[in-house]
Amino acid sequence: MRFTKDHEWVEVSGDVATIGITAYAAEQLGDVVFVEVPDVGKSVSAGDGLAVVESVKAASDVYAPVSGEVVEANGALGESPDTVNAAPEAAGWFAKVRLSDPAEVDKLMDRPAYEAFLATL
Repeated sequence: MRFTKDHEWVEVSGDVATIGITAYAAEQLGDVVFVEVPDVGKSVSAGDGLAVVESVKAASDVYAPVSGEVVEANGALGESPDTVNAAPEAAGWFAKVRLSDPAEVDKLMDRPAYEAFLATL
């Protein structure tokens, strides 16, 4: 699993990256009440808005940490947005993206680097 400074995570399997927000981000948001996932077929570049998550505190964009095409969206979050709080780094994923540039993943932080980053906040 790799991480961004915006608190997204990426888990790569083959040429597909599953993307979600970290436990830290979910905790900061508070109770998630709405999630808007991207449409399958959408092309994204690293840094583009990928999804929207709304909590009782705020609405936030979820940014694509990698470039590619959305091949699957977690539609279950529409019915159960609280899954983002319950399992942010597992069942609370937002989208799966077929990587157009797998090297982008190498630019992201591994867990020890992300935890060191969190310690500076």
